[in-house]
Amino acid sequence: MHHDDVDAYLDRLGLDREPPSVDALSALHRRQLERVPYETTWIHLGERWTVDRAASLHRVARRQRGGYCFHLNGALSLVLEDLGYDVTLHVGGVHGPDGPTEAAMTNHLVLLVHGLPSDDNPGGHWYLDAGLGDALHAPLPLRTGEHRQGPFAFALSEVTDGVGDWHLRHHTLGSFTGMSFSAAPAAIDDFAARNVELSTSPDSNFVRTVTAQRRDADGVDVVRGQVLRRVGVAMGEGRTLATRTEWFDALGDLFGLTYPDVPTGQLDALWNRVHATHEAWLAREAATG
Repeated sequence: MHHDDVDAYLDRLGLDREPPSVDALSALHRRQLERVPYETTWIHLGERWTVDRAASLHRVARRQRGGYCFHLNGALSLVLEDLGYDVTLHVGGVHGPDGPTEAAMTNHLVLLVHGLPSDDNPGGHWYLDAGLGDALHAPLPLRTGEHRQGPFAFALSEVTDGVGDWHLRHHTLGSFTGMSFSAAPAAIDDFAARNVELSTSPDSNFVRTVTAQRRDADGVDVVRGQVLRRVGVAMGEGRTLATRTEWFDALGDLFGLTYPDVPTGQLDALWNRVHATHEAWLAREAATG
């Protein structure tokens, strides 16, 4: 029932249908990260998205939008299923420097693909993640080890006495410290309540600050509020996108976010909100500086 949207999705990525393979899976993951942004502009536009996978797939395929983990990995899971991959959903928990907690579990959706053995991954299980923004560019074999992708180093480890069953250590310039996830398969509805919380609570960082992020082989482009920076071998100096035109041009040019179906008044309201938040941040910085 999702076949046509999957074809449109693949068109957006510039890929043809291929039978399941490690090479095809890696190409799909890389193109996803390069062409479909991790973004929360929908929250600040006043839109309310559910975790429904078909709706997420349609937005990515037909509306040129992105989302955060529940939407990006949710859509990708349907694409993988349609292409014949054995894919499962898993509960994850992104955490900060204090370490993993059970309370964080369900704040992230993880994908695993099975049945694709390779020379360096004879078990054939792969960890995929299009929903961490500034993290993976390509899948990782599901085994303990260190991994380098471009300028960034990651570590994946099996957990026997902590939170979850696996843990990803993020690179040192990343926006979070790490992420734990469970080996048991989950259903998309397991994330519904957390999605509502993350997209509506005034305590949520997603509600406080708009972001767009796009990963490629050499690093990541990041917009937070009105500040754009490039993160690669070092943390690039932030550049303030001072005007409405400059801000939306950056969203279109770097992240492919052009909003052809969003009314101008709604886009005006988005910019006004972003700019007001930026001005309030500058005032706080001046007061404490």
